[in-house]
Amino acid sequence: MTNVTMTVNGKSVSAPAEGRTLLVEYLRTGLGLTGTHVGCDTSQCGACVVHVDGRAVKSCTVFAMDVEGSDVRTIEGMANADGSLGVVQQAFQDHHGLQCGFCTPGMVMTTAALLAENPRPSEAEVRHGLEGNICRCTGYHNIVKAVLAASGQDADAIAAQ
Repeated sequence: MTNVTMTVNGKSVSAPAEGRTLLVEYLRTGLGLTGTHVGCDTSQCGACVVHVDGRAVKSCTVFAMDVEGSDVRTIEGMANADGSLGVVQQAFQDHHGLQCGFCTPGMVMTTAALLAENPRPSEAEVRHGLEGNICRCTGYHNIVKAVLAASGQDADAIAAQ
């Protein structure tokens, strides 16, 4: 075991990890940040998406040691400073972009990365941007509306086209 140090949600953290410890397990077990979910263990579902140095990464595919010194943001770091929901989180709530909630952390993190790259995506670009995330409940319609709303677009008007 060796200590792995990184910045997580703006705070410097250090916790012991074996060389084989995946980032998702480091976050959940080592740091107690259980908002990042383990869904499939094969990088297919996207429930484990976090940001590493500003990029969306499936944390079940990365060793914790490989992100030593990096800046990591998890779903717990997406709220506003006052604790209220961030723009993407609020859009998911307002547009019913979640049901059971299991995929939601990964969807929110992927959405935030998508909007950082493309602040006003089309519906097709949203659907393409979310391809690596699986939701078994919603059928994606309301998730797409939530992403469009988070981008400042009229999600209902676009969805009606």
